[in-house]
Parts: sequence; structure tokens; C-alpha cells
Amino acid sequence: MSTDPGSTPSASTPCRPDARFQVAIIGGGPAGLAAAEALLRGGAQVDLYDAMPSVGRKFLLAGKGGLNLTHSEPLEAFTARYAGRVAQVAPWLSALPPQALRDWAAGLGISTFVGSSGRVFPAEMKAAPLLRAWLHRLRAAGLRLHMRHQWQGWQPGDPPTLLRFDTPTGLQQQQAHAVLLALGGASWARLGSDGAWVAHLAGQGVDVAPLQPSNCGFDVGWSPYFAQRFAGAPMKSVRLRFEDGQGPAFDRPGEFVITASGIEGSLVYAASARLRDAIARQGQATLQLDLLPGRSLAQLATALAKGRGARSLPNHLKEHAGLDGVKAALLREQLSGDQLAALVATAPQDLAQRLKAWPVTVVAPRPIDEAISTAGGVRFDAIDGRGMLRALPGVFVAGEMVDWEAPTGGYLLNACFASGAAAARGLLAWQAAGGLPNPTPNA
Repeated sequence: MSTDPGSTPSASTPCRPDARFQVAIIGGGPAGLAAAEALLRGGAQVDLYDAMPSVGRKFLLAGKGGLNLTHSEPLEAFTARYAGRVAQVAPWLSALPPQALRDWAAGLGISTFVGSSGRVFPAEMKAAPLLRAWLHRLRAAGLRLHMRHQWQGWQPGDPPTLLRFDTPTGLQQQQAHAVLLALGGASWARLGSDGAWVAHLAGQGVDVAPLQPSNCGFDVGWSPYFAQRFAGAPMKSVRLRFEDGQGPAFDRPGEFVITASGIEGSLVYAASARLRDAIARQGQATLQLDLLPGRSLAQLATALAKGRGARSLPNHLKEHAGLDGVKAALLREQLSGDQLAALVATAPQDLAQRLKAWPVTVVAPRPIDEAISTAGGVRFDAIDGRGMLRALPGVFVAGEMVDWEAPTGGYLLNACFASGAAAARGLLAWQAAGGLPNPTPNA
């Protein structure tokens, strides 16, 4: 079986590149590279352009945390993570499900393992070895890389497949038979994903949903004391619940981190799309934290009702409720010492209920450049069934610049790979059906 992320079982060996069919890919992230591999295998001559000095900058950054390549859960549950875009993303994933992506990595000499959370990582917990092996294979297959090429969009009257780049040696112009854009979103602009492509496509009549932060932190507005004392503190062993009337409540255990301005981290990222959208509708959103998920309401109320004796209030909360550190300090963001002491003395049941659903109001997502990924992008209505822009014949799109989003946990990367491969297959099918544009590309 082939180990190319864009291949089919019948295409197990590369075809000879055909100089008469030249494809330009703009963007050297996972989607662009996966598209390049599928196109090379399909017989195209592929030139890949990127504004940065090297490809895969954001991919390598993700690898600093171990490179969460995909997830081991069954495909049906995996696909459900794409929420409102399940129908559009499912065909990509059916062609490149998690196990196929692991098999592809193994074909590059990179073994993977399943972590305790079900997430899949390279055995070396690094992105660089995988990227090096992948680029070696792509170059051997004929991929031509052009770095420090900043795409400048189209001038009036340009055919869609005529490309202009700002380069270290000045403005360059390239003509291809087809173009595949894999330019990412708008987070981490310093790594190349700056969203500049939005204006280029919108100017050509392509419908683009506004880019928004996804998998992001949120502002709360802590008191100066809390912000200074607890910024960076992990909020461990909690359960986050959020109900917005837009479907089943979000309700999941996990942990996150207090920041100087609010909250961030894996549990917050998982709820970020719904929190962000609720803020857009209402101006703010209030989530509830179960600060002590290991104790039932009855157990907690009984513990709080025990007499304090000579113990201070903080010691009482720590010894009988297991509440201290950042969790105890969080209470003081909303209750004075006297109010808290009164609840312990006269209404332990009420306090227990609050601790099982402690409200935290978020007022804004953090800026898009701080986000792990972005939502929004080219709307699916603007793309045909092959991944080609309806307004720009011969131009295909893939990856994060398309209007879908997913939580962290391997879902983002797997879909980026799968999207790039799917767009490449669509491009090859378009070419096979006689869809070549008129201009003759550069030799």
C-alpha cells in the first residue's frame, strides 16, 4: 500500500513529472506539502512557493510540544469533532483517516505511539525528523522549492494562473497550468500565516468568511492582585461546563492555565469556538467550573459544614474541602472574606453548589495572532466539488484557509493533510477532464 497521504492503492509508484502540466502551490505547510506529494504522484511538475526562508515553520513550532499528529479514536467520533463542517470534511478524512496518516509517517521512517489521552505522537516527540524525511522524498520526486517568494495577488486583467511574487531579487512573474493555494489562516503571522491572501481573493469575487481566533484564550478581567499572583498557575482537575442554547452543553473535565488577562489551555481551547461565538452574539459568555469534580455535592456540603474551631477560613477550606491555592483565590475574585465566612457558617450547601458551578465570565477572545489556529476563510459555497474556486478557474484551495475549524488533539493537522491531498486529487481530476486554461506556462 502506498504511504503517500494523497495516494490511492492503485497509485503506489510516482509517475514521471509531465512538464506540459505544471502546478504552482503557494504555501509550504502540511496542506501544501501533502498536495505536492499527491500531485507529483499524479504526474504533475510541481513548484512550491513560500514567503518564509524555509517550509513548515508553524509545523515545526507545533512539534515543540511533541507534534500531536492525529488521534486514535474511531473515525466516526473523530469526524464528529468538526462540528458544523462534518459534511464537508468527512470526505477528506475518509481518504486519509488517522491510521492512514500513521502509516504514511511510518513510510518515512517515523514510528508513532498513542498517548494516554488517545493522541498520536511521533516516537521521538519531534517534528523536525519527519519534516526532513518528507522533504527529502518530495525533492527526490521532483518538487522544486522557491523560498522567500511573497505572493502579491493578481493585477486587473491577469489570468487566474498568472502569479506575481516579491522576491529578494525583485518582482517575479510565473505562469502555471493550475494553482493550489494553501496559505493557512492568520495566527502566528511571524511564521508566515498572516491572512494577507484574504484581500487578494475577496478582490476577485471569492466569498471569504472573516477570519477569527480558534483554539484561543479569553480575557476575563482579573483583579490586579489575582493577575499578578496567579498568572501562569495551572487550574488542574476541574470540569468546565458551558451552555449556549446552540446544542448540547459543553461539559468536559481537564485543566487550563490562568493568564494575566484571563484563561487559556487545552480545556479552554476545546470550548473556544462556542465561547467565541457566544461573545459575538451577546458581548460576553459565562462558563461554569466544577472546582472539585472528585467530590459530590453532598460530600462537599458535609465537609464544609464541619465546625471551623480555631482554624482560619483558608485552612478550613483546605482541610475539609481540599480547596487551596489558585482555586481558593478564585473565590475571592467574587466574594469578600466576610461573605465567604458567612456562607461557610450559615449556608454550606449553597457554597457547595457554587463550588460545583463556579461562574467565570469571559469578555473577549485573545487576538487572532495569539491563537493556535483560525476559523473562517474561503466559504465552501465558493468552492466546487473538486476544491476549485468557482470565481477563478484553475485555482484550488486547501488547508486552514478554508472555512472549517477543529479542536487541538490531532484534528487540526490530520484535516490539513487530508484537505491538501483532497484538493490535489480534485486538481488532477480537473486536468484529466480537459480543464487546462489557455495560457502556456513557463518551461
